[in-house]
Amino acid sequence: MMPDAIMLFAAGFGTRMRHLTQDRPKPLVPVAGKPLLQHALDQVAGYGPLRCVANAHYHADQVQDYLRGTDVAVSVETGEILDTGGGLRRALPLLASHTVFTMNTDAVWKGANGLAQLSKAWNPSRMDALMLCVPKAQTFGHDGDGNITLGADGRLRWGQGMVYSGLQIIKADALDLVPAPIFSLRRVWDALEARGRLFGVAYSGQWCDVGSPEGVELAEKMLSSDV
Repeated sequence: MMPDAIMLFAAGFGTRMRHLTQDRPKPLVPVAGKPLLQHALDQVAGYGPLRCVANAHYHADQVQDYLRGTDVAVSVETGEILDTGGGLRRALPLLASHTVFTMNTDAVWKGANGLAQLSKAWNPSRMDALMLCVPKAQTFGHDGDGNITLGADGRLRWGQGMVYSGLQIIKADALDLVPAPIFSLRRVWDALEARGRLFGVAYSGQWCDVGSPEGVELAEKMLSSDV
């Protein structure tokens, strides 16, 4: 089954952004004249119609205000933040799909539409999750040597090599592998890797991690360059 919905992760505290997130959530930090959240929404719009849900926790009212009047539903997390796995599980009734995209909202893209690249490679008979990975040479703002190794058969292993872009396709029932209410999707991926059901595909464009104030400048430089 092809994904017909997308979860946008917009609930984080943005602690590495320092002064930029003292009075607003990280997804509303501006990059090249528009909020990070809008950069993610533009990627969704470039792919085609999808049911879209964003979660919110830190300054949730601002995320709600920004999305008011759009078709994007907001899953507000009160009390403890649920992390990516718990947040996705909470949003499943709004997503109303057995197979979904999930996308972090702290990155900027340049080049081909990542959702389209994932859809073209998605094979639900072999895969329970398909992650879009970026070759290290095509990344900006990411420290280290990458955290994913992409095998010749498309299966993923944790290790130096590529960088996870924050965009994936995942089957909703994969969350059943972790019964906890608050958990990271990394726990689901670990279980899928052990079963040989975690796959990846390489992104053909450029990608910038905007997890720090320096990342804003790097993203704007990437977007304005001719390369």
